[in-house]
Amino acid sequence: MKKLLSVLLALCLTLSLGAAFAEDENTFTVACVRWTEVWGTDFTETAFLKEIGEKTGVTIEWQPYWNGTWGDQKSLMLASGLSALPDAFFGSISLTDGDIIPNTDYFVELTDLIPQYMPNLTAIFEKDPDMKALCMDADGKIWSLPKKLPMRPVTANEMYINKVWLEELGLPMPTTYTELADTLVAFSQSGEGRYGFIAASSLQFDLNNLLLPFGVQVSRAGNLMGLNADGQPYFVPMADNYKEAVKWARDLYARGALDPEYFTQTSDMVRAKVQDTEAGSRTGIVFAWTADAELLGNAKDYVVVEAVAGPDGNRYVESDPTFLNYGKNEFVVTKNCKNVGKLLEWADQFYTDEASLQTYYGSIGDGKIAKNDDGTYEVLLPDADSGINLDTSCWTFSFRDHGPKYMNAEFESKVILPTTEGDGIKLADDAVNAQYVRDTFPVVAYTSDELDQIGFLSPDILNYVSQQYAHWVTEGGVEEEWENYISQLQRMGVQDLINIHLNAYARYIGE
Repeated sequence: MKKLLSVLLALCLTLSLGAAFAEDENTFTVACVRWTEVWGTDFTETAFLKEIGEKTGVTIEWQPYWNGTWGDQKSLMLASGLSALPDAFFGSISLTDGDIIPNTDYFVELTDLIPQYMPNLTAIFEKDPDMKALCMDADGKIWSLPKKLPMRPVTANEMYINKVWLEELGLPMPTTYTELADTLVAFSQSGEGRYGFIAASSLQFDLNNLLLPFGVQVSRAGNLMGLNADGQPYFVPMADNYKEAVKWARDLYARGALDPEYFTQTSDMVRAKVQDTEAGSRTGIVFAWTADAELLGNAKDYVVVEAVAGPDGNRYVESDPTFLNYGKNEFVVTKNCKNVGKLLEWADQFYTDEASLQTYYGSIGDGKIAKNDDGTYEVLLPDADSGINLDTSCWTFSFRDHGPKYMNAEFESKVILPTTEGDGIKLADDAVNAQYVRDTFPVVAYTSDELDQIGFLSPDILNYVSQQYAHWVTEGGVEEEWENYISQLQRMGVQDLINIHLNAYARYIGE
């Protein structure tokens, strides 16, 4: 009996240790960056995540970070070496190519592992080769998983105008850039605290919004590269149309159409001015994904504007599909991961239509989406007493734009969106300006050496360009100082920087 008992105890101990080992092998730490801590961490406890955890036997220990402090935290983490890293990073604002490509010793190459462990993504690659090309580096290797966002428009930010002010002043809807300027001036002169346009300006933002009538759209990737009228890439802040756009912005500022704090205020200060429901919004126009996303309760006073004609007679609207609708670096596995295949099996569960719907709008099991008997899916509005709109609910209770996902077009037709908030409004507003969409400089891949050169050249050059823009808008002098400005950029190595972007673009288009 004693021998039998010893054997049984030993067997139980062995089974317990084996179970603990298996559990440890299937438990992973995953870092995830969120735009703001206001949204909390409810996104880690959704019904969808619980379902795929049970299906795959995987437990995720989430490590949430906030974007405002992530830059310093990330730098310290990468500088500390592999031991400081989690098993994986989730979401494209966690790591960039500039973090991954120079540090490939830290990360697992996924090129050959995807076909082995990820049947859903493999099928997507076969159906949509652009998804595979998107996440390949300059050498054809894959270090991260991609995404394609569902229910997407072709336009990005729209211009919304205060229709109440238009009616109050008896003004028509502006149709040209000169009419827009006169309207903004009239708004600023119509009452104390009112301005034609209130924003926390940056050059990147203005090129894609206020200055768009001059055809100066740039990639949202932040390199200030665009495509000219002939479809050729160019560095926008050195072009003649940019100079003319700056002169126009200077005229707006001098005539009082722009908020005097245009270049000095924070985004929080702007929100306080445009979201005040008691006094009403103080801005004549906003540029936003949807009016309610920027203006909250004041959105009812605004309507989308058809893009105004610029000096060349064309109408321009922001659109950047390779940046806004597709993405890479959505899931990156580090060499700390002890069971890469199992973690990829878990990540593959994100690449179904129903999963993509839930990681974008919220889980069916949490009552954020209704799955109907007729095969349709209805995205539900938050409860009236919740105090949040649909856009905020999506960011709070799902990963929204971040993380792996892919929805087939035929499935999108089964999704019913509310028409009063969020994406339903966006898709309706999108139709106003969809006809004016033009290509812009795409998201391209760089080699490790190119990334090093960009890291060396870009900060000083882009900072100088931005400082000059603010100086010219608030003080003038662009015409007189233009040649010295171009010469200074050349001395700073701008042509070397441009050549890097041109070479990456040539690879992108297969030249």
